[in-house]
Amino acid sequence: MTVLVGITQRVITDPRGERRDALDQRWSPFLAACGLTPLILPNHTDSALTLASSVPLAGIILTGGNDIADFGGDAKERDEAERASVAWAGKRGLSVLGICRGAQHLAYLGGGRLERATGHAGTRHPVVPSGREVNSYHDWAIVAAPSGAKCFATAADGSIEGFRLDRWAAIMWHPEREASPHPDDLALFRSLFGDMA
Repeated sequence: MTVLVGITQRVITDPRGERRDALDQRWSPFLAACGLTPLILPNHTDSALTLASSVPLAGIILTGGNDIADFGGDAKERDEAERASVAWAGKRGLSVLGICRGAQHLAYLGGGRLERATGHAGTRHPVVPSGREVNSYHDWAIVAAPSGAKCFATAADGSIEGFRLDRWAAIMWHPEREASPHPDDLALFRSLFGDMA
């Protein structure tokens, strides 16, 4: 039996200037490897909350893409829908996992600090203490985690690549973009949304 998780989407503008919600197709097979099925949430707050409330969700995943509006991004509707989804999950005691931009958003919502990053977009680098090499696509780095957060991965420049805080977890790499699921990522998703193995 699969477990449903809500998942947010980036905002893109197509060649005709139409704004569209979009989700990387690699998310579905990655989540299937975790025993999860995505419930794709729109970047419209009322619709996202109505949809999330209509089925039993194990939690919410905030995906990558788009800068946060307070840092120059142009997708305020996404920020608003994600803030509301995080609050909705918190009231129900559900887990929230932030990926890349989603990790930045959780850090920001929790009172952490972001700074412009250099040398992170389009690279691979190790994280400590595990020594694992991860992909990297971000232009903003988490330089201070929310108060009380436990950091479990950092980059060589000292920026925070992974943290946990109560029912929140955040990673700056994209597990869905790896050629095959990494065991550490599978373990993280299972620890948050239930062990479906």
